[in-house]
Amino acid sequence: MPFARIDLLKGKTAEYRATVADIVYKGIVDVLKAPDGDKFIVINEKSPENLIYDKNFLGWDRSPDFMLIQVTSTVGNNIDSKLAFFRYISDELRRQLDVRADDVMINMVFVDRSDWSFGDGQPW
Repeated sequence: MPFARIDLLKGKTAEYRATVADIVYKGIVDVLKAPDGDKFIVINEKSPENLIYDKNFLGWDRSPDFMLIQVTSTVGNNIDSKLAFFRYISDELRRQLDVRADDVMINMVFVDRSDWSFGDGQPW
């Protein structure tokens, strides 16, 4: 069960945001191997004072197109899956939306199945 949060600056079109969500979802299903239909994504649009990042941390050259993608998941917790997911997201964002690789930061958080409730206060 992956859950994705995508933070970016305000001003992108609904189509742009939907494409970002679709890319992340396809990576979750095709690369991390979550079941199809397991689509839970929140996109947060931030004002510049509420998306704070170092433009040059670790030698990157981040622009106002910077986005932070965080995926909380129970699947894909091995180094090969993680690296393939990072590469897929970066490549597809560049190919479909012309997002520079320097503007894509991805964070994976892995949790246990017991950390989820899908509703009614019931554990997974």
